[in-house]
Amino acid sequence: MPNLNPGPFSGLDLLSSAVILLGDGLVIRHMNPAAENLLATSGRVVVGRSLLDIIQASAGLQKALDSALDNDWSYTGHNIEIRREDDEVLQINCTVTPVDAPEARLLLELRPIDQQIRASREERLLQQQQASRELIRNLAHEIKNPLGGIRGAAQLLEFELNNPSLREYTQVIIKEADRLQDLMQRLLSPHRPMQPGPVNIHEILERVRSLLLAEFPGQLKIRRDYDTSLPDLIGDREQLIQAILNIARNAAQAMEGKGEIVLRTRAVRQVTLAKKRFRLALELQVIDNGPGIPEDIRERMFYPLVSGRDGGSGLGLTLAQSFVQQHQGTVECESRPGRTCFIVRLPLEHA
Repeated sequence: MPNLNPGPFSGLDLLSSAVILLGDGLVIRHMNPAAENLLATSGRVVVGRSLLDIIQASAGLQKALDSALDNDWSYTGHNIEIRREDDEVLQINCTVTPVDAPEARLLLELRPIDQQIRASREERLLQQQQASRELIRNLAHEIKNPLGGIRGAAQLLEFELNNPSLREYTQVIIKEADRLQDLMQRLLSPHRPMQPGPVNIHEILERVRSLLLAEFPGQLKIRRDYDTSLPDLIGDREQLIQAILNIARNAAQAMEGKGEIVLRTRAVRQVTLAKKRFRLALELQVIDNGPGIPEDIRERMFYPLVSGRDGGSGLGLTLAQSFVQQHQGTVECESRPGRTCFIVRLPLEHA
């Protein structure tokens, strides 16, 4: 039976898995930050309450907990369903271990199955996206020089033409060459060196909000839901503005400038971003009530040149993801008709 030091059990707060210490009657004695995030509650609020007051567990899990408490037995359960106080259902794996500590009898470890699946999926998609971006960058390099030659030849041809009506065709060549040159430059632009410094996320969001309201006047509503207690983060201000603007503009365009966008900020603790553990991170959500992302591109929407909109370049989300990743952050999306939520997480301190 493991020995735990008495006191606040601060060592448990460093664990990435959700851990709860239980006493007699399944009374909660301690809950680490990962468990607070998982169960969407505060340890200070729930300490002293029964575990079964804050979650609804299956009869089998309740019986196993009672049995472990009465007989000092360990227990491991897989694919268990629990329901939080906000009625969200979680699928978890659960381990119960007897402990010898003042006021604590059991150590309960909860591991969300969806988080394990998501981590594996994120790693696979990241590898695919990196390979895709590398291919696109190589193609962009190869295309830039011939485009310059085509544009130059069109200009020389225009000077030689005596019939002004024929210059309309050379202008088409020149303008299309310029458009493709701009596209190639945008594909290569994420490699600009970062210029980090202290930035306030809410100043960035206010800048994005003003730009969008100017671009889509009239029927677009942008609602703020800020946690103003968040500290500054270290980042490149221009890159972060561009990343969030691309995500929010994508939402506004999907709604054709009519609808509501919510900009929400929260603090999250003990999170893993890009395979590194951070004690404190910022979670930014960009939520819209538009039609949702087409199902056939949801797995590919961060790939270059993939767009669900006619006339779209398919670069906005690619650049947003590149800039967020340069800040050691992650971006993901949950979408259904009537609600699309992009979630950006950025570290607020060193790993």
